[in-house]
Amino acid sequence: MIARMSRPLMAVAGAALMSATLLSACGSDGSSGGGDAGPAQSGGTLRYGLSQAPTCSDPAQGASNQTIYVTRQVVDSLTDQDPKTGDITPWLAESWEISPDATSFTFKLKDGVTFSDGTPVTADSVKKNFDAIGTLGAAKAPLAGSYLSGYTGTTVVNPLTAQVNFAQPNAQFLQATSTSQLGLQADATVSQTAEQRCLGANIGSGPFTYSDWQQDRSVSLAKRVGYNWSSPVFAHTGEAYLDTIDFTVIPESGVRTGSLSSDQLDAVSDALPQDAPQIEATGGEVLTTPNPGVPFGFQPNVSRGVLADPAVRQALIPAINRQELIETVLNDDFKVATGSLAANTPGYKDLSSEVTFDQDKAKSILDKAGWIEGSDGIREKDGQKLSFTLSFSAVFAGNQAILELVQQQLKQVGVDLKLGLVSNAEFTALQSSGDYDAVYYNTTRADGDILRTTFGLESRNLNKRGPIPALDDALTAQLAATDKAQRDGYLATAQEQIISNGLWVPTTELSQIIGKSPKAQDLKFDASARLVFFDTWISGS
Repeated sequence: MIARMSRPLMAVAGAALMSATLLSACGSDGSSGGGDAGPAQSGGTLRYGLSQAPTCSDPAQGASNQTIYVTRQVVDSLTDQDPKTGDITPWLAESWEISPDATSFTFKLKDGVTFSDGTPVTADSVKKNFDAIGTLGAAKAPLAGSYLSGYTGTTVVNPLTAQVNFAQPNAQFLQATSTSQLGLQADATVSQTAEQRCLGANIGSGPFTYSDWQQDRSVSLAKRVGYNWSSPVFAHTGEAYLDTIDFTVIPESGVRTGSLSSDQLDAVSDALPQDAPQIEATGGEVLTTPNPGVPFGFQPNVSRGVLADPAVRQALIPAINRQELIETVLNDDFKVATGSLAANTPGYKDLSSEVTFDQDKAKSILDKAGWIEGSDGIREKDGQKLSFTLSFSAVFAGNQAILELVQQQLKQVGVDLKLGLVSNAEFTALQSSGDYDAVYYNTTRADGDILRTTFGLESRNLNKRGPIPALDDALTAQLAATDKAQRDGYLATAQEQIISNGLWVPTTELSQIIGKSPKAQDLKFDASARLVFFDTWISGS
């Protein structure tokens, strides 16, 4: 649940930390209350400060949290996910049936729903949207594409019934239909090229519409008049309360905080721990919630260098003091990572007994593998130094400070960690090229299938690994398991295999941090901790 942020414990490690932006995280269904402000009021404009520019106005191509904050508001999805329970609930689809082998999903749509251009939302809309995602390709729509892995087509059973079919079992697909990436858009949008779909003219069925799109500068949304088919997860029905939402891109954290405190903004992304006193001094709040998915960690390229040695990868896990990272760099609103899934992710298995700080264990593993400490304290084997480069971007404000501390911790066991800070664009290109020793990042999704997307042999496979039958079989089997307990069992096996093979070296879980003014009421997060503004309102408007 959302809680007021505690006083900052962040130790600033250089100017880079102060100027970096905080990657938005994901989490629960909490909100910024509204009881003291009285009943919700319609009208007004929410002025929101984004920490990064949205990359594209198309929900299907959206991946970053700052992008999804915008795109989520203009599209509805077939289903929704309850942030409290994780249950999948109706939205555009009033009901659905899943074949016993999870290869076919049949959705019965609500009648009377329209896109903002007045055209109806039909089964043919479902077909055209999902077919178009295949046309966009994995490079343009990586998340949407992974959700539709094995997609063979959609059958229009009747105008309000769509059957979505897959070549192999795909049990994760139902949860995927609750995401903004699979939100439905009108024919006029899905018929466009990928580039055209990024220009701010997207037509959805959601409670807001695009009224202005200035790439890298600002976005304005307007309330959809007549909207009346909200998800039951929301607190009210009918139209959204806000008349407009004005998003402004403000990369500098201090500027965002100052603008919030001086009543130039109503809410901001990525408030840093040290910003809390200034925000609270003017009656505002800092809200936090944890994000599900894969926590922050190293993903080693096992095909080259010292990280090809499994002993090195296994030794890195106990060599890191994660609690020290929390206490020194972050604060107690953040948690240590205990595996390859964050603790609030469906299917999570607690591997804290394996992911624990033990320098003696790390040294012993390296000793037995023949890595001998040299005169400079760095271990060597066959003339090769135990050294590798970890590539990362500063999209999360704590990344550099965290990794500088990890660098010190690893040096204590004889590992020379070199840090490779790159821009966000360079980081994306680097991952695509495969030219790296290890990469550092996190990934958000409120479903354990994120493991397949991240570690699957036929998925991203940034590990550049070959077959690991126990892992590959578990990732495939969880797609065919419609029983939750059975699926959780396969996901547990996958998590165990990822850690035991050293395919992920976890550090910390991430938390979503939002600053709000006293006027901004009922800021809420969906099950993946992306902000939704349908219930949000401005007091005194």
